[in-house]
Amino acid sequence: MTYFLFDGPEAAPVTILLAHGAGAPMDSASMAATAKALAAAGFRVARFEFHYMAARRYGHRKPPPRAETVNPEYIKAIADLRAKGITGELIIGGKSMGGRVASMVADELFSKGEIAGLVCLGYPFHPPAKPEQLRTKHLTDLKTPTLIFQGTRDEFGTKDEVATYGLSEAIQMVWLEDGDHDLKPRKAISGFSAADHLKTVAETVKAWMAPSTSSSSGQARR
Repeated sequence: MTYFLFDGPEAAPVTILLAHGAGAPMDSASMAATAKALAAAGFRVARFEFHYMAARRYGHRKPPPRAETVNPEYIKAIADLRAKGITGELIIGGKSMGGRVASMVADELFSKGEIAGLVCLGYPFHPPAKPEQLRTKHLTDLKTPTLIFQGTRDEFGTKDEVATYGLSEAIQMVWLEDGDHDLKPRKAISGFSAADHLKTVAETVKAWMAPSTSSSSGQARR
């Protein structure tokens, strides 16, 4: 059974399932702050870890696997979450690699009505300094309603680069001024704090989901 960390009201109409990035666990400062911001907006938030990251807690220093190899773990996490009695609308997503994995399983789940949407926080469009190694092929025809939050100085994909990728119309890009890969800005330069950007994330997701929480279909946002 997948182990989850929960934030937010148990009776929330929308639950957001988040997976971590390649190098930091589900209880990292960035993940915790994101979960709390979403919870403050009224969402139930569940965080989980892929096996390789969970193993690190017991001294097993396993490197991150290829993202696609953990797709079954994400699908199992969804099933385990439902087994815990989570009902209502479900959004999947995550930080960096976690969001990428979610994006690879999203369409199958969305077509079955099992999820309402996808939220990616700092999508790793390519490795740093390797813009030719794109991770976007499946994003060109993605059908799942999607929000991608990206900092304007994210070295995994800049605004100018992303504009050339031909992403699916189902994807809405939300650019956070001066944010890095963790969406953190330099306040002295941008005037924004990390808390400001996370509040924007939460409020944007809330507004995006508003039509579906007042209807029987999670597809209303489109």
